[in-house]
Order: sequence, then C-alpha cells, then structure tokens
Amino acid sequence: MRTDVRLAYGDSGLPLAVDPDSTTIVEPVHSVAAPDQVKALRAALRAPVAGPPLRERVRTGQSVAISACDGTRPQPRQLMIPAIIEELDGIVAPGDIVVLVATGTHRGNTEAELRHMFGDEVVDSVRVVNHDGRDSSQLVWRGTHGNGVPVWLNREWTEADVRITTGFVEPHFFAGFSGGPKLVAPGLAGLETVLVLHDASRIGDPRATWGVTKGNPVHDDVRAIAEATGVTFALDVVLNRDKDIVAAFGGDLLPMHAAAASFAQQIAMRPVDRRFDVVVTTNSGFPLDQNLYQAVKGISVAYQVVRPGGTIICAAECRDGFPDHGLYRETLEAAQSPQALLAEIASRSVTVPDQWQIQIQAKIQSANRVVMHTGFLSDADLAAVQLEQTHDISATAAEALAAAGPGATMCVLPEGPQTIPYLAGQH
Repeated sequence: MRTDVRLAYGDSGLPLAVDPDSTTIVEPVHSVAAPDQVKALRAALRAPVAGPPLRERVRTGQSVAISACDGTRPQPRQLMIPAIIEELDGIVAPGDIVVLVATGTHRGNTEAELRHMFGDEVVDSVRVVNHDGRDSSQLVWRGTHGNGVPVWLNREWTEADVRITTGFVEPHFFAGFSGGPKLVAPGLAGLETVLVLHDASRIGDPRATWGVTKGNPVHDDVRAIAEATGVTFALDVVLNRDKDIVAAFGGDLLPMHAAAASFAQQIAMRPVDRRFDVVVTTNSGFPLDQNLYQAVKGISVAYQVVRPGGTIICAAECRDGFPDHGLYRETLEAAQSPQALLAEIASRSVTVPDQWQIQIQAKIQSANRVVMHTGFLSDADLAAVQLEQTHDISATAAEALAAAGPGATMCVLPEGPQTIPYLAGQH
C-alpha cells in the first residue's frame, strides 16, 4: 500500500507516493509558533540572552544600521525590523536608520521584492539599501582577521554608531548554522573577503558542515570578523516549517547566536540508524528553492545519509533558474564532468565567485546519481550540468528503489534543509 508525503516545493507543495515498508520519513520536530510573535520579539529586545536591553545600548541622535537577510531567505523581516524601529522610538529618528540587505554575493533585491520582504511601512519610513560587495565605493577596509582573512565591510554599516544584526538560525551546509555573525560577513562583506571565507581548503574541510561551529574553519573566521569589527546588538529567530517564529533571541552577538543555534539543533537535527539507497529531498519550498544554486543545500542534506553510489532526488521549483547572474551556470556548463570540476578547483590559486557551491555540488555528483524535479529548468538545461530531470518524482523514486535490489531502503526529507539527518553517534 502506497501513501502520499507532501514535499515542500515552491508555494504549493508536491505529493510523493511512497511505500511505508521501505521508507523512512525524517521531518523537523513539530514546533508550534509563538502565541504572539511580535511579543516574542519584543521580549528578546528587552530581556536579552546576554548584555543590556537594546534601548540601553542606544543614545539620542545616534545613527543606526540594521543588517537583514536578502530575498533568498525566509526571515520574517516584516515583523523583526518594525519591532526594532518601534523599540528605538523616541531615541532614534527614522531618518537616522538604514536597513542594509546582506546580499553577500547574491544580486540585490528589486523595489517590489523589498516591499514584499519588509512591508511598505518600513520601505517608506527608513532607507533600505542593497549591499553590493563588488562596489568598492561601498566598502571600508577593516584589517585582517581570523585565519588571514582580508576584511572589507559595507561603509554604512561600519560608520553607523549602532550596528544591529537580524537573521534566522538553522543548520547551514558549510557554515554550521545561519544567522548571527553571518549577517556581518559574508552578508555585508566585500567580494575579496567572501572569496577567502569560501576558499577550497575551508569548504573542503570535513568540519565545514551542518551543525558544527567551533572548529569549523568557515564559522571560526566569520565569528572572528564579527567580534573584531563590532556588533551593538543581535536579534535572531528560529522558525518552524510554516516559517513562523517559534522563539526569538537577542543580545550580545556570540552568546545570543550560541543559544539560538542550540535551540535550532534540537528542532532540526535528527538521527537515523543507517544510510539509504535512495534519498528524496527538497530545498524547503519558496523562497529557498527559487534557483538551482540554492538547491545545492537540499542536495547536500540528502548526501549526509545516502549510501555511496546511491540516488539523490531533489524537488526544487527554481523559478529564478540557475540563476543567470554570477558564474555558477557558466562554470558548470564548461566542465566535462564533476570530477574534472573538483580537480580544477583544487588546482586554483585564487577562489572565484560561486566556487564553493560548485565544489560541494561536484563532490556529491562525483559519488552519487543526482536527479532534479524543477518547474522552470528544462531537461536540456540540467543535462548541460550533468544533472538528470524527472517529471514524475514518485515513479523515479520507485524505479531507483527497485533498481537497488531486494531490501533497498529510501529516506524522504520533505522539508529539505529544515531537517538535517545524521548517522546516530556522529553528533
């Protein structure tokens, strides 16, 4: 008897028919949204994990810069930014506040996207500016920090009297966890800084993986940069599968982020007792699955528990294509094979944009069959980058399971990177 599992896919979801006798479904711990999400944010601002409340850190007449995630992240900006602005009312004038969209190397968001992300009231009352790490006029030199990282940061961020990070915390496929110090670098960093943080040696380190921060060469340097350059206050949230706020954390950056990451780990990381012949995954639906570049996260989470030579099937809508900006598509299409890509990256003396995503993807494709289900990429688009496409994900999963032989097993990750499976005893 087959049953349907709902996969997070675009805005609408996607059904997957599975045989429950051979299938393990791994989902996040069910987390109920905070009864009053705005109240939870206010409490985090007024009763922080560490250090004084936000209002006690700000003086009349000071300038304030707020860092926020870009449009590829489901951060509840429309709740978080107004909560901060309201908390600063009577101390800081709206004209002295700038919200900086921490794009890293991603494209800037359009006016329409910004209004959708932040709400008209925020966009009309304070300045909202896309960070551009390739525009030298936006950057200020802040010295060398961490393990030899040359640090260029956004000028408006650096020159503000008060610097506030806002983000959401979930396991990250090479930085350990999102949120916190990532809203400084790579979020508001110059391209040179980002490239060093994402070089082949750091990305290739086995400690640069889901759920690991201490000893992770990427996160260690990200943390060092934020600590050395200064954050006045940090506000992070943990979300459930509906993208609602479960808990909010505020205060001094590093202890706040450690508390939020510990909470997120309990929700998002789940042990399994074996590797599987077939793993079906997603990229958590929109906005996280809007392009193939981002979908590497969903593929990576499946890689944690697929057997060598097994099949990964990833459902990601990809309404924004590869995307077409950056070097991701061009680099993949120019390669003869994933193995050739890995060899080329290993031989480079200089990191190039998008190399890190390609390095992780090529490593997985070198070891496993990877099949995509998308709504906006053609079969030919995917074949050009050595990926297969399925138009019937249930049939393809069943065929892959049958091909693996008697006793074959399948794992389904309906929420993709919202749940990080790991072999019991490894974390």
